Amino acid sequence: MADQSEVPQFKALPAHIAIIMDGNGRWAAARHLPRMAGHREGTENLRRVITACVEFGIEYLTIYAFSTENWKRPKDEVSGLMQIMADALEKEVGELNKQGVRINHIGRLEKLDVPLRQGIINAVELTKNNDRLILNVAWNYGGRDEIVYAVQEIVKKGIKPEEITEVTITENLFTRGIPDPDLVIRTSGEQRISNFLTWQSAYSEWYFTETLWPDFDKEELRKAIIDFGSRNRRFGGRTAEEEKKQYAG
Repeated sequence: MADQSEVPQFKALPAHIAIIMDGNGRWAAARHLPRMAGHREGTENLRRVITACVEFGIEYLTIYAFSTENWKRPKDEVSGLMQIMADALEKEVGELNKQGVRINHIGRLEKLDVPLRQGIINAVELTKNNDRLILNVAWNYGGRDEIVYAVQEIVKKGIKPEEITEVTITENLFTRGIPDPDLVIRTSGEQRISNFLTWQSAYSEWYFTETLWPDFDKEELRKAIIDFGSRNRRFGGRTAEEEKKQYAG
């Protein structure tokens, strides 16, 4: 466990951070390396970011590992990504378990290669009693597909249309039981949500950085959290201070 005296003090600490890990291909291209080298380096970097989240006291981390749209990529790249993830799970799950990280999968497992699917199932089972950091791995995940899944589940349960509320939908998403993200980070300079946590990020704070994912280190994460602490979160309303100014005098 990290020495608490070394943990930085933030003005506000997001309980749940979600990350779109973008820029692996560009990182590799800039170094005249194969695209898969960028994906491997991105996977290596994930370990460092998870460790930083544990040190900073983040409770939930959700990573966008593979979207429902990523199947459109060349077959050799898709196969390579599957293998990299399967290898990473086998290599890292023991250490993550020691750190108190609980691994969850969000998305649809059935389309994944058998080794990766089994690796995810094993990791979830091994770490199910941990609670220091909840790591949600979004693999074969899409925000719109998740909403379709929720509707399908609601229909299966025979819930009447007039009984359906926002809570009903939330309780039938892949992320049921997980609080919405406070902060969503996207690396590489792109400024799109890319079908990620479409329902859950309605009131999240977004942080876009030019840094490519393999270079997004502990210090970059610190900057994102500090920036989060400077935000004035209203959730559609106004703060008490704003109310005072409105009616002053």
